[in-house]
Amino acid sequence: MADTYDLIVLGSGPGGYVAAIRASQLGMKVAIVEREKLGGICLNWGCIPTKALLRTSEINHYLTHASTYGLSAEKTGFDLAKIVDRSRKVAGQLNMGVKGLMKKNKIAVVEGDGKITGKGTLSVVKDGKTTELAAKHIIIATGARARDLPFAKADGERIWTYRHAMVPKEMPTKLLVIGSGAIGVEFASFYSDMGAEVTIVEMLDRILPVEDEEVSAFMLKALTKQGMKIHVGAGVEKLEASGKGVKASIKGKDGKVSADDFSHAIVAIGIAPNSEAIGLEALGVKTERGHIVVDGYARTNVEGIYAIGDVTGPPWLAHKASHEGVVCVEAIAGNKPHPFETWNIPGCTYSRPQVASIGLTEAKAKEEGRKVKVGKFPFIGNGKAIALGEAEGFIKTVFDETTGELLGAHMVGAEVTELIQGYAIARQLETTEEDLMHTVFPHPTLSEMMHESVLDAYGRALHY
Repeated sequence: MADTYDLIVLGSGPGGYVAAIRASQLGMKVAIVEREKLGGICLNWGCIPTKALLRTSEINHYLTHASTYGLSAEKTGFDLAKIVDRSRKVAGQLNMGVKGLMKKNKIAVVEGDGKITGKGTLSVVKDGKTTELAAKHIIIATGARARDLPFAKADGERIWTYRHAMVPKEMPTKLLVIGSGAIGVEFASFYSDMGAEVTIVEMLDRILPVEDEEVSAFMLKALTKQGMKIHVGAGVEKLEASGKGVKASIKGKDGKVSADDFSHAIVAIGIAPNSEAIGLEALGVKTERGHIVVDGYARTNVEGIYAIGDVTGPPWLAHKASHEGVVCVEAIAGNKPHPFETWNIPGCTYSRPQVASIGLTEAKAKEEGRKVKVGKFPFIGNGKAIALGEAEGFIKTVFDETTGELLGAHMVGAEVTELIQGYAIARQLETTEEDLMHTVFPHPTLSEMMHESVLDAYGRALHY
């Protein structure tokens, strides 16, 4: 006999475990299935441990530039094993936190590989033992994995995915990063600040290609100034690993191919959804390039089957998965939530400098035929940024000229990943430029630049 629930969640990442908690709060009997660790990739191998590593490299940067602040730091160094250990302990602490949340909310945790075997049924296999589960509603939250180069699979020794890059056995001396999305740029930033010589290769014509063009251009200059070599409009034609390092053939923008040697390479060229071998084909669940197709309530084309997070469409972000899970569960409970949309999801890159954005870029807004007003304010015009020694960056806002609607905001600089939420709230509340202009921002703060950027869009900037 199958164990029966109101809802089964397959996968316990930030989408899955949040959906399970909300369902429990709404009175449902819930089971969550996980084959590895509670918290999924984000908590155990992504968002959280990478931020622990980046905090270390940030402090190392300050130590090596102590004289800038009138301080002296002699004989600085690091212990790689302890750096990795701290990162793993941070992930472990949060993993235990999720376990506690499951217990608190009376959610049954079933360990093993889950597969949907029919409408409303799911089997879980662990160590040769099968557990049968049944529920009217099943949410698929199986996430995604790093995509390999077709001609050079990661070996964990010389060619790494993000998982390998988080637990290095040795510090790279000369590192090749293939791909310049958020993951690639974050690891490039970490290893560069820890002393590695870093080269980034990006197939498209600019780094961080989903960001506003001005942000991409600024980051190219900033990272180059830090000592990184960056090739855009370029590709890696060949990658050969040996016991001593990695030999790469890089085809440049001009079509010429050059060979270079590296100690290690990180492949950060995107993700592949974990949609195989979970029973989708037999049920006829619709997918596009492996990603499950859903509507605004996370419903698939098969009744009773839902999907959230990275196994569905972009953007592939933890906070998108969590919110998607809540909307899905609220709809299952009959609470008639607003359908989930991607228009108001902030994106963050935790490099040095940081990058954050929300909404339309200037180019995208113009493509849609909108007349826009654009404001910009530099960090160098902000007292708090200067006092922090972080006067590198800018904030850019894009408004609809006719309605005053905030169409998008784009930031690069210190702590912008914290600042961006202010604009997310403004967009959620459909705030106009007038509302933002009349809002009082505290002084001295970095957030004042948000105000000044809005003012600048209307020719009213006060401090620059």
